[in-house]
Amino acid sequence: MSEKIFIGTDSGATTTKFSAVYPNGEPVSTKVLQRSTNAQNGRPAVISAWVAGVDEFLAANQLKWSQVAGVGLAIPGPYDRYGVWGKSPNLPASFCGWDVRADYGAALAAKVGFPVSLVVGNDGNYGGVAEARLARGQSHCSVGMLMPGSGLGAAFVGADGLALDGDTLNGMEAGHMPVPMQLLGLAGKPFPCGCGRDWGCVEAYTTISGLPYLLAEKLKQFPDHELVRSTASTREKVLSLRGRAQSGDPLALDIFDFQARVMGIHVANLAMAFDPGIFIIGGGLMDVENTTPAFRERYLEGIRANARPYLWPQQQDTLKIVPAQLGEMSQAIGAALVACYQRPKG
Repeated sequence: MSEKIFIGTDSGATTTKFSAVYPNGEPVSTKVLQRSTNAQNGRPAVISAWVAGVDEFLAANQLKWSQVAGVGLAIPGPYDRYGVWGKSPNLPASFCGWDVRADYGAALAAKVGFPVSLVVGNDGNYGGVAEARLARGQSHCSVGMLMPGSGLGAAFVGADGLALDGDTLNGMEAGHMPVPMQLLGLAGKPFPCGCGRDWGCVEAYTTISGLPYLLAEKLKQFPDHELVRSTASTREKVLSLRGRAQSGDPLALDIFDFQARVMGIHVANLAMAFDPGIFIIGGGLMDVENTTPAFRERYLEGIRANARPYLWPQQQDTLKIVPAQLGEMSQAIGAALVACYQRPKG
């Protein structure tokens, strides 16, 4: 009898990634299969794209639909209820209220020949599940994760290996907690956040979304910097900062040191609430293909140094802050793992 597998589908507004794990949690493949989501073509096109992607993944790994014992679907929020999309800024308006779990489940059942267990969850939470499995090793400690990119993804994974979802499926939206403004040394109003809150969301101080405001503030301290005179767009200036920092540019280094400071304070804040044994830091600043080891270690050390004074003494000695390992594969693998962990027993 062929070994059973659990499929992971990680769908964003533009692309969808596919993966799978065996019952022991080991990935079937470490290669990323990524295809267009086809969201612009409507709901049926998305379902077709997901099924076609799974089909391609199975064929590429010499697997059959009959081996599929469960499927996990990682999607961005917000949700009206479990498996049902709410109003998203990055998806067509027609997707609001769409019961993706019902439609994807029906399409999967048609391929397999009988209903398949399908779990649906937040993409950031599912990424945390996969990263936590690697970071904790043989231990059963709880794990926190922060993934700064265009926004700030966050997850808390318990000793059972599953992420905190919350009663309204909005658990661990930690990017939209307020920063302690008195510690940042910035004058004026809090940076605006895409969520609409005006209390100074952590996301606005730690990610690409807030870099235009942070750059404007820091240029006041570097009046002779070439970016002051540059005719490049704000976006171009912002996107140049990571490369500049890796070349030793003082302004760029100051900006990422500031972001590390805010992240460290936020790690301590979350440790006060959840008391995890490990914190994983991911996102573009931890991308091994586009950042140097020296840059990544400086950023991580900045987080550790700024978290430590605000931790309890016991946490100072035990809390590990480590880099993410799976990169863009984490959410697809995490979706597969949740399907595996929550598979029907018996």
